[in-house]
Amino acid sequence: MALTGMNQEITADGLSYRPMTCADVEQVLVIEAGICEIPWTRRNFESCIDSDYQCWMMYKNTQHIGHSVLSAAAGEAHLLNISIAKNSQGQSLGRTLLRYMLECAENLKAQTVFLEVRASNSVAQALYLSEGFNEVGLRPAYYPAAQGREDAVIMAFEI
Repeated sequence: MALTGMNQEITADGLSYRPMTCADVEQVLVIEAGICEIPWTRRNFESCIDSDYQCWMMYKNTQHIGHSVLSAAAGEAHLLNISIAKNSQGQSLGRTLLRYMLECAENLKAQTVFLEVRASNSVAQALYLSEGFNEVGLRPAYYPAAQGREDAVIMAFEI
């Protein structure tokens, strides 16, 4: 799928994308609460929107099924959040949204995209590896968890 403009709705294969606004955050928090042990907060999302990060909503027909946040500067991008609603998982929608965000990073002239993923999230790690990411490091005790802290695996993708 080719991006035709960063602020334009793009539709392909029954999916559509549009920039996230502060008015969307309530919907976003519902998905986050359904899939994350310790989800991002309203302020996390609002801060990213206010900072002009690439914050995108993913829809199937008119239903919000996912969202993602990417920051980019100085030839690098950082995928900060990528989430698919629990009832929409297992349909390759995470892969589709990941590819969309990689296209956003490329359009922003990023040469490398970084992300952190929970060490326990083997499904996400397998997705990232299958899409060309490589493990480049570890951040000990990076994520808050119900029982203390959890390590993050750092991954990178060369565009």
